[in-house]
Amino acid sequence: MSLLVTGSIGIDTIKTPGGIRENCLGGAAVYFSMAASFFSAVRFVGVIGSDCPFDLAEIFAGRGVDLTGLELRAQSKTFRWTGSYHEDMDDRTTESTELNVLAEAPPKVPEAFKDSKFVFLANTAPALQHELLGQVEKPAFVAVDTMDLWIQEYPDDLTALLTKIDCLTINEDEARMLAGRHNLIRAVQKILEMGPGVVIAKKGESGSIMCNAEGDIFILPAFPAADVIDPTGAGDSFAGGFMGYLAQTGRTDFETLKTAVAYGTVVASYSIADFSLDGLTKIIRRNIDNRLAELRKLVKFKL
Repeated sequence: MSLLVTGSIGIDTIKTPGGIRENCLGGAAVYFSMAASFFSAVRFVGVIGSDCPFDLAEIFAGRGVDLTGLELRAQSKTFRWTGSYHEDMDDRTTESTELNVLAEAPPKVPEAFKDSKFVFLANTAPALQHELLGQVEKPAFVAVDTMDLWIQEYPDDLTALLTKIDCLTINEDEARMLAGRHNLIRAVQKILEMGPGVVIAKKGESGSIMCNAEGDIFILPAFPAADVIDPTGAGDSFAGGFMGYLAQTGRTDFETLKTAVAYGTVVASYSIADFSLDGLTKIIRRNIDNRLAELRKLVKFKL
């Protein structure tokens, strides 16, 4: 089924214990689309400035990513981000952010994309996410990502958005912040009361926990990665694997959601293995399926 993503395209400079990569391709929509393309065709909506050095058509060639919704603004500049990661790779410092086109009006969803059934609203201001969602006619399943900035600065906009969506992906610290609860389970339960039917709390190298409004809970560890080069985009790659699998199957029952979380976990494990998109462009679907089988063995046990 049709899968639409809206979000950022970025020019990143990344510093990690594994090295430095300057002016590389990044952005939530980019990572998401590359990850989702292993499972489903993707409808891409985003905006770049005239300074963007990347040919996205070439980067996504043969991967089923429809760039009809990519808008080039000749008088604007592309979003830029510079950040550095600490030794544990879970903590990072943002050294500079240039919003550029992201501070402008959001792109328009093309008419041909308005019938999309699966929608992912990547991390941006909740009012913009709400506006973009309003351009899609009758989505079957909408997932949203958010961050601490929007929780702190625009709580009313975010609260209003949560009543319109099916799934929220959020890291564990932000879940506690949004809910005002320290215990993660209680925090997720509080968020479920705000509107979404499903909440996925991401816990970095500790994996993730998914809960739904019916009281079902699923916990999955991260795939054990010995070498972590660049965690940038891991959450968006997770979301791409997750939503891509749902669009592939066309189902959203809890058992299917559990498998989707597992696929998202595996795709993210490839994303962090190299800078930018390199960890994802080096693999094929068979690699993902094989690693999923490995993960299944790692979490299986007998009573």
